[in-house]
Amino acid sequence: MKEDLEEDMYAEKGMLKSMYEQAFSERESYLKRARECAKLTIPNLIRNEGSNWATVYETPYQGIGARGVNHLASKLLLTLLPPNSPFFRLTIDDFDIQELVGPEQRGAVEEGFSKIERSAMNEIETGAFRVPVFEALKHLITTGNCLIYMPEEEGMRVFHLDRYICKRDPMGNLLYLITKESLNAKTIPEKARVALGLPSPQELSPETPDKPYELFTYLCNKGKYWHVHQELGTTTVPDSFGKYPLDKNPFIPLRFSRVDGESYGRGLVEEYLGDLKSLEALTQAIVEGSAAAAKILFLVRPNGTTRIKTVADAPSGAIVQGDAADVSTLQVQKFNDFRVAQDAIKEIQDRLAAAFLLNSSVRREAERVTAEEIRFMAQELESTLGGVYSVLSQEFQLPLINLLLAKMVKQKKMPKFPKKQIKPKIVTGMEALGRGQDLNKLSQFLEYLAPLGPEVLAQKLNIDDYMDRLGASLGIDTSGLIKTDEQIQQEQAEAQQAQQAQLEQQQQAQLMGDVVKGATPQIAKGMSEGMAQDPGMAKMMREAMAGQMGNA
Repeated sequence: MKEDLEEDMYAEKGMLKSMYEQAFSERESYLKRARECAKLTIPNLIRNEGSNWATVYETPYQGIGARGVNHLASKLLLTLLPPNSPFFRLTIDDFDIQELVGPEQRGAVEEGFSKIERSAMNEIETGAFRVPVFEALKHLITTGNCLIYMPEEEGMRVFHLDRYICKRDPMGNLLYLITKESLNAKTIPEKARVALGLPSPQELSPETPDKPYELFTYLCNKGKYWHVHQELGTTTVPDSFGKYPLDKNPFIPLRFSRVDGESYGRGLVEEYLGDLKSLEALTQAIVEGSAAAAKILFLVRPNGTTRIKTVADAPSGAIVQGDAADVSTLQVQKFNDFRVAQDAIKEIQDRLAAAFLLNSSVRREAERVTAEEIRFMAQELESTLGGVYSVLSQEFQLPLINLLLAKMVKQKKMPKFPKKQIKPKIVTGMEALGRGQDLNKLSQFLEYLAPLGPEVLAQKLNIDDYMDRLGASLGIDTSGLIKTDEQIQQEQAEAQQAQQAQLEQQQQAQLMGDVVKGATPQIAKGMSEGMAQDPGMAKMMREAMAGQMGNA
């Protein structure tokens, strides 16, 4: 297998650095616009060439750009990865379920699907996916592009636009991509270090210069599989060859909005770059003009009788000699100009607030986000941003859940299920998120059946299947909550035994009463005291009476 992969990738061996540099020119125009958009929103999202940790980025005069990006990214994160309910559901065709388990087991199947969905969402919560996803969303809004890498062993990573190149066909399908990483000598894998002839980390002294090494990762679509290998500089990294199924690609290149014929996307900030530039210039003018207007200067007539030093040194309330006409205050007579600029700023801010959903009608009044709020935000994103949520659902949510389910199956955190029959489905837009919509449909179904009467419902409705589907719709694990058939039968048997024992006690009490009634008072008293002291005697009396009744 390794030899086949190496032969298949031979044409690209040692050429990744050259391929990356050749494709740089196509990406440069997108990168230039991305830096311009980041400069007016969050400047440190895309670093300038040659910048490092000590680089100081200039903050824009206006803050609505950064506020809008963070706000919209938070909304997208809350909608794409809702905290309370799964954003996907597992589906199976009616013909497949009839073939596999039978239609009468649909409720149990839905309950099993619901358990898998909750387990996957728990993996997302415990895997700390939200932090890198939030970072990726900010890059999408600002630069229009971002690359998410989700390996099996480690957590999620985010590659910015200046760290990867990609190529797509006219239909927008990914053909190949190359990522670029900077490593130092201490972080290079052992086999790659030996191949390059580098010293081991133990041989490196603290005084050794921290020379960066460029690691290139190449992913290419070869028809049935994604083939991948790595090169350190121009040297192929040993044992780096591998392949992934088409639906299990750990690299997820995202675009905010797609343009036909282009390998990279466009961001929302680019669409409103004119408003941001105008707002930046007007805000800067207002800030600088206000600072000038706030400056107070006193002018003294050169040939006046008032002495400048006397006025400057005099304390408040002092009496000095001078002429009031000799001293005047210099004022900036630009208040009307400021008002015009402020009106223009208000109009631009309103447009940007609508674009970044800053004036959203959704108000969180509780600690937990409700499913209705999530549905509303999904609809709002659909209508306001031109279907961007639908694009992200197919290019981000679906690959993410496919990778996550495959990872959990490999780690034996969930059973393996047939891929051809059972597939994840992202539920978006008006159809709501997750299984919450199934609950509404189930409730409506029962409302339509209510006029038929309780007798017809009791005769036709399968209660067990209904409770399974209800629990699955609510996302509740009904294991141990709803009694099984075995538990119900056991409880019924115990109840029958308890009822039978109570009946026998009543019969015995009635029989003894009749016996005692028919005896003389002395005998009755003796018999009662004897049976009370000797249970065996009471048993013999009961058997004797039973025999007499049988003979009679």
